[in-house]
Amino acid sequence: MNRVTQNLVLTLLGCAVLQISAFSTTYLNYVKPGFRPFLIGAGVVLVVLGIIGLVQSFRQKEASSGSDGETPAREPASYDLVPQGSAHGGSGVPASYDLASQGSAHGGSGDPAPWDGRAPGGEDHAHGHDHAHGGPRIAWLMCLPVFAIFLIAPPALGSFAASRDDTPAPRSQVLSAFTPLTGDGAVDMPISEFIGRAWDDDKKSLTDREVRLTGFVVPAKKKGQWYVTRMQIACCAADAFPLKVAVRGIEPPPTDTWVEVTGTWVPQTFGKMPNGVIYPQLSGRSLAKVAAPDEPYE
Repeated sequence: MNRVTQNLVLTLLGCAVLQISAFSTTYLNYVKPGFRPFLIGAGVVLVVLGIIGLVQSFRQKEASSGSDGETPAREPASYDLVPQGSAHGGSGVPASYDLASQGSAHGGSGDPAPWDGRAPGGEDHAHGHDHAHGGPRIAWLMCLPVFAIFLIAPPALGSFAASRDDTPAPRSQVLSAFTPLTGDGAVDMPISEFIGRAWDDDKKSLTDREVRLTGFVVPAKKKGQWYVTRMQIACCAADAFPLKVAVRGIEPPPTDTWVEVTGTWVPQTFGKMPNGVIYPQLSGRSLAKVAAPDEPYE
């Protein structure tokens, strides 16, 4: 992977982050709404760095091409042996010889061309090593998030994550005074609030009150019931935790279908909380299929 490709991948990665955060609500499938400004800022930084790197790479390439075109080619000089002070009158004294160049780089003046100590062709060899080497092949892994966002667009967590057998125990609820339920008719209520009122409200405010819960369908192992479920996150989808309410009296729609189920709370009859995870129950009266919300987590 050369410099141009690295910067191009960096730019595409920034564009992918901006696509899911600045121009759509897809980011809500992965993080809480409060992270949107940080995602937009990170995307802008990646795009700017990638564009700056691309501009610098093209400028270096143009400068390198220009310097290669201006460098004159040096022709190797040829040498002749020229006698100096030939023998006088057959005295038998051997003649001395001088090394003179022909067609030297000094305009043919006869002076030998200076030697810089490099072997012929050394200029080309050294020039070849001036080019920057490519990055490691593992850098291609940066393309995976780009392909995942543009081609796959993973959805929000659903029934598969919510129906795991190794689901941990519910998080401890913050005990506080619940506001009284006023008005007539069904009360729209988050699943987390319904669970809190079912277990922690000493005044039993859910008794005989009709509530409406929104979530997706998760099948239950126990016959005659299913779960209306919502995932709760503290930061991102990696720490997601399922909030479930067992629905009785209504046939379940297909798994992962988003529904609004209306019914009343079924008080538990046991005196002491048994071991394990116990979900509150809802006696369903009506059900309607709805579109998945833009913000799928609570």
